[in-house]
Amino acid sequence: MGLKNFQYNKILREYDARQIRNRHELEEKYAKVYKQIPALHDIDIMIAEESVSFAKLALNGDSSAITTLKEKIALLSFEKEELLKANGYPANYLTPNYTCPICKDTGFVGRDKCQCFKQSIVDLLYTQSNIRSAIAEENFDTFSFDYYDKNYKEESTGLSPFENIQKVVKECLSFIKNFDSVYENILFYGNTGVGKTFLTNCIARELLNNSHTVIYLTSFQLFDILEKNKFSKNEESYEITEQFQGIMNCDLLIIDDLGTELNNSFISSQLYLCINERHLSKKSTIISTNLSLDKLNAQYSERIFSRITSNYKLLKIVGKDIRLKKVFAP
Repeated sequence: MGLKNFQYNKILREYDARQIRNRHELEEKYAKVYKQIPALHDIDIMIAEESVSFAKLALNGDSSAITTLKEKIALLSFEKEELLKANGYPANYLTPNYTCPICKDTGFVGRDKCQCFKQSIVDLLYTQSNIRSAIAEENFDTFSFDYYDKNYKEESTGLSPFENIQKVVKECLSFIKNFDSVYENILFYGNTGVGKTFLTNCIARELLNNSHTVIYLTSFQLFDILEKNKFSKNEESYEITEQFQGIMNCDLLIIDDLGTELNNSFISSQLYLCINERHLSKKSTIISTNLSLDKLNAQYSERIFSRITSNYKLLKIVGKDIRLKKVFAP
């Protein structure tokens, strides 16, 4: 996905701000521990001096001396960690806390854009700040099985809502674990409020944390972009084209609330284009819908229904509306 210069510069400024913040936080940590543990400052001076000697020896090609020096620096680093732990700090206290440890908040790995930079482009083009706040609250750490009943069997699954959600979550974890090696798609379907969007957010967070590009769109947002890409000829067409390319090429596309849009032949044809192109490219897609499989078949074309049922894991979530349970909880 390309960017206009002002967009590209905006992202670069954000990375500059991260690096400045990281450097400031680290300087504050060093000032704090040097004041409390003066011996730590002495060790750092020795490590710096030995590192200069190491560089000189490396230039001269003295391999035996280099080995000895490496061992000395390693011993000093160990002493440093032990001092930190003895004074109540974790051993890695003076290690920078990068937002992205892969690129160390530079945005690049060598000459290539880091996956976090690519996701920053996605976030800018689709204004996805909402997914950031959503996954902070809705993730596997906050997911609870307690909202799913154990005391009755749901006729369509033959399982209690509790047993069924355990099975669904297991499938979600498998999807995440095998994401890089196995091409899969998921259809979450079931009544309103049973946790479909929550689970898509859980998956999104795990994949974002593992450096994958994720685009989350409601069905309204998706079809608005697809329609503008088809018919727009004005100044916004450049950005719409970039959004369309992102939809087709991102690692994971999430289409939430399919079936809430006003359907017609154009919508159906664009939906087929989207899921078919991603399928041919082996790009994973997750769809959530309140529609039953029968209604999905009736509302969209036979070829869409066939494509979904033959290439997606069909995960039905059953139970009572969790949002209502939370409202009326004692």
